[in-house]
Amino acid sequence: MKVVLIGRTEILYDAAKRLLMEGYEIPVIITAKEAPEYTRTSSDFQKLSEKIGAKFLYAPKFTNQEIEFLKEAINAVDDRDNWIGVSVNYTGVIQQKIIDLFPLGILNAHGGDLPRYRGNACQAWAILNGEERIGLCVHKMVGGELDSGDIIERDYLPIDINTKITEVYAWMYERIPQMFVDAVKKLEKDPGYVLEVQSRDPEDALRCYPRMPEDGAIDWHKSNEEILRLINASNRPYAGAYCCYRGHKLIIWDAELYDDREKYLAVPGQIAQICSDGSVVVITGRGKLRIREIEYEDHLGAPAQKIKSIRSRLVSC
Repeated sequence: MKVVLIGRTEILYDAAKRLLMEGYEIPVIITAKEAPEYTRTSSDFQKLSEKIGAKFLYAPKFTNQEIEFLKEAINAVDDRDNWIGVSVNYTGVIQQKIIDLFPLGILNAHGGDLPRYRGNACQAWAILNGEERIGLCVHKMVGGELDSGDIIERDYLPIDINTKITEVYAWMYERIPQMFVDAVKKLEKDPGYVLEVQSRDPEDALRCYPRMPEDGAIDWHKSNEEILRLINASNRPYAGAYCCYRGHKLIIWDAELYDDREKYLAVPGQIAQICSDGSVVVITGRGKLRIREIEYEDHLGAPAQKIKSIRSRLVSC
């Protein structure tokens, strides 16, 4: 079977290595400019193509030229029935006429429990929404549609209120390459294989829209659970959940729920306790939160090194 790579990221690069180890041929690699946070660049994909003798194309989107490039690559061989595409985070729209070039279609990995959690930032929204697990699907792409198509592989990560988006991404980076391999194997054995036909009923779908760095602003009038979910959903590699302290931005990277059963009257954002381990306790609109790690001016670490009085308050920026 011949597998064409379309896209970017270290996930796709690792998927390529695993596919090659399983004996699959990669005749074509199509990529585009990497994002700043990626650890694998377009140069890495070009070097890989040279190493394995694959045709290489650097293109931010599919134009007629790119389509002809693919057609020529497919028509250049006698065996044209066992071609499949694997795509991760390509910058351009993959139209149905491109998908139709591949007898077995194009596979995409999506971090959401399809048909729910379609769209953008699905893992962060799942944390914010208090879900008990996050889904990960490998599905066949449908041109012009968002995260549609038959599901070939699915996995779940159990989460709770303490799960950070950082952990979710680490799990996805580890699982997706192998899920691609498993999906390709199943389709090689049975081209008609489908784990689940996605529902097309709008009632079954949940569309997630992009989140922006400013969405990490903390409102201390919310409950400690809501704020903790925001901190965890905004965590690395994102910009972080933040507030202001003495007129400067303060990012909270690590926190946990705190309950000392104290009865109190206080304004949300009030520092309630400075702990011997360097953490501080903050009062929210309902309950308390222990903060363990902050980023403030040139400091990254324990908050008690910067917050030294219970007369202090954290406020919304």
